[in-house]
Amino acid sequence: MTTIESDGTRPNPSVLGALGYMVMNLPLGIAGFVAVVTLFSVGLGTAVVWVGLPVLALAVVGARVGARVERARVYAMLDTYIASPYVPLPERGRWKARVRDVATWRDVSYFVLLLPIGVFEFTVMVTAWSLTLGLLFLPIYYRYLPTGSWRIGDWDHPLVVVDSFVEALPFAALGLLLLALTLPVTKGLGKAHAYYARALLGPARSRVGSYGAEPVPSGV
Repeated sequence: MTTIESDGTRPNPSVLGALGYMVMNLPLGIAGFVAVVTLFSVGLGTAVVWVGLPVLALAVVGARVGARVERARVYAMLDTYIASPYVPLPERGRWKARVRDVATWRDVSYFVLLLPIGVFEFTVMVTAWSLTLGLLFLPIYYRYLPTGSWRIGDWDHPLVVVDSFVEALPFAALGLLLLALTLPVTKGLGKAHAYYARALLGPARSRVGSYGAEPVPSGV
């Protein structure tokens, strides 16, 4: 028996799916990083008096369960299938098998790295989309701003003042140009993250088979 790495398709997320996924990565990256680092630090620090063993067990199981949820999230939002990478658990020594399974530590690595990756993706997406939509819809909302105008620079001594529909049109055109760039950037970043998630959360290449292969049963 072999496991499969993909369903035969390349990642091709929708723009909305990729945008939603990467915006979520900041809070999820913070939560995952804090949980993993805290549990392993406390567990290793108190393992000498055996108190840390249950904490380490919780960290191992938590990482594997979190990885299962993440694989489901990647499939739902990035349209990318990631097969379970875990080796079958034996009747005896299940905990030892979990610890020795390389996939467990790849799960841990994924959540540690999700924090800096999530910060980058969130920053890029929020900045790009805020600027794009802000310029694109400027002819609609400028009149509702304080003083009924949109200003660049110091409020009292602005470099640019937009207080009419005609004056807002060039900025809307710039927003349209940015939209043409932001759409492929969003899709491209989503696709890149899908490949990254598949590389860390999917099976090792030595266990990759074809779509028709029978999956190996595995436990959390």
